Amino acid sequence: MNSKNKQKSQKQKRAMRVRKIIRGTTAMPRLSVYRSSRYIYAQIIDDEKKKTVLGVSEKNLTLGDTKTPKSDRAKQLGMLLAKMAGEKKIKKVVFDRGSYTYHGRVKAVAQGAREGGLQF
Repeated sequence: MNSKNKQKSQKQKRAMRVRKIIRGTTAMPRLSVYRSSRYIYAQIIDDEKKKTVLGVSEKNLTLGDTKTPKSDRAKQLGMLLAKMAGEKKIKKVVFDRGSYTYHGRVKAVAQGAREGGLQF
């Protein structure tokens, strides 16, 4: 097995290990984070209905300065997500970090969502 496939396999294992514990319900949906090298995405998912309630990405942010650090943009994304969730009357969520460590941009999204009013 080459190193690229091995890394992908390990990443999938970590994601499934987290996902088997965390389930989103209608009362408490799952907040899932995806991080690419350029952008970060966040979705609120109802696993019972198998529907995405709402999703946002950094592309939704309107920033005047494009040289803002990625972690600051991630925090603003979390605040935007919390604001949109509040409009849909979602107060509590379960945080799903996926295969990523709770560090850097993933942590910034969580902090921004908490500051915006979501409870984990």
